[in-house]
Parts: sequence; C-alpha cells; structure tokens
Amino acid sequence: MERKIKWKKILYEDQGVPDNFVDDTFLEELKKNLNTRTYHFWPVVVESGVVTQQVSSICLFVVMFRYMQLDWLSPQWLFAGTLSLAVTGYILNELVDRQNNKTTGRTRWDDVKTVFIFVAFGYGLSPVFMTLTDTISTDTIYAMTAFMLLSNLLFHDYGADAALVSQSLSLNAAMFASVCLASRLTTTVHAFATITFAVEMFALWPMLRRKLKKNVVHSQAAMTAVLGVSAAVAIYTLSGVSALLFVIVHLFITFVCPAWLIKLQDYKE
Repeated sequence: MERKIKWKKILYEDQGVPDNFVDDTFLEELKKNLNTRTYHFWPVVVESGVVTQQVSSICLFVVMFRYMQLDWLSPQWLFAGTLSLAVTGYILNELVDRQNNKTTGRTRWDDVKTVFIFVAFGYGLSPVFMTLTDTISTDTIYAMTAFMLLSNLLFHDYGADAALVSQSLSLNAAMFASVCLASRLTTTVHAFATITFAVEMFALWPMLRRKLKKNVVHSQAAMTAVLGVSAAVAIYTLSGVSALLFVIVHLFITFVCPAWLIKLQDYKE
C-alpha cells in the first residue's frame, strides 16, 4: 500500500519504516563539484615551471661543484659570478618593490652590512667545513648529498598549501648538502665559494622567483626556459646522456604531467 504520510529525514519519530529507509527525495539536495577548479592545459604547463625551476637550480649547483672538482672553474670566478648575480637580483628586487610601492624598513646600508657579516662568517668557518666530514667516506658523502637534495626538492615551497611543505626543512637540507660537497674540495676558498653559491641558489633565488612570478607578467615562462636551457647546456658539458635524461624529465614534468591532470578531471566527483 502507498504511504499516505510523507516520509521525513528524522530518527526521533516512529514513521512505521526501518531506520535505514529512504525515499526518492533523499538525495535531491545533493550537490557535487561545487568547489572543483577547472584546469586548462597551457596555464598548468606554465605553473609546472615552479618544479622544473627548482630541479634546474639543483642541477646547476651540482655542475658548478663538479667544475671546481675538475679544475674547470676557479673558486674566485665562481664567487665573482655569484656576487654579480646577487647584485642583479638585488636590483630586480628593488625595482619590483618600487613598482608595487612596498617598503621593508631596511636601508641599503643595512643590506651591505648583512652581506659583509655573512662573507666574514662564511670565510671564517670555511676551514671547519673542510674538516667537518674527514672521517666519513666519499661514497657516503655523495649518498647523503643526493638524499638531502631530494629532500630539498620534496619539501620546497611550490606555492601549495600542504602539510608536506616546509621551507625551513628544504633550505636546511640544501645547505647540509652544500657543506657535504664543500668538504670534498681542495681548499678553504673552494668551500667558501660553494657555500656562498648554495645560499644564493637555495635561499635568495627562490624568494626572488616567487616575487617575480607574482608581480611580473610572463616572467614565469621566461625563468623556466632560461634555467632549463642553462642547466641542460651545463650538464651536457659533463655528460651527454645525463643532459638527455634531464631534458626528458624536464619535458615530462612540463607537458605530460599537466596532460594527465587535465585527463583526470573527468573522474573527479
């Protein structure tokens, strides 16, 4: 017999039906995919640059270490290049802040004093870095370095709001890796140049990248291309196979992964 009393979604009243009874109106107010974000291929390709840029930075750092190890690059030239890039980055940072009318409350003299303090402490501690891992085998050092650089890549702040993100852990892992590699060079000047370059690549450069990405139109694609080409050419001077592998990984992250993401949108409920 048809029910004459309309069923209601309540449990505190006996409606003459089992507790798990539902009628056709039970899911009529269900709403799905209210907050689903629709992705498009080319914007995702551009955004994937935050990952490939960090991969390229790590590769450039390792290549510079290998150059010094082979005596292809002197520590003086590496420090000079690091200083030149730091000055260029500082000017870009000032231009972006001025364009957006932002002030940090620091003067240029404050920044110069900070640089001098870092250089003094870094050079003074270089002998310590050189002897810090004397009792550890080179194979173990390289294994620890690889693990720390992978940790830097994993925990780096790519702009996602996730529990896995830890900028401090990512930076500490990179600096630990740089100390490990610096301890396998020949002089304290080599160690100092390596640590200085690491600070620029893993501390200062990511901050500038995020600021440029946020405030300068089309800078994201340009940074990805410049870093990718520079890293590929640098790796090629050491190994053609490694350069080919780097290009494959770079293209996979840039084009294949976004295509997968777009394809999987159809299955999102």
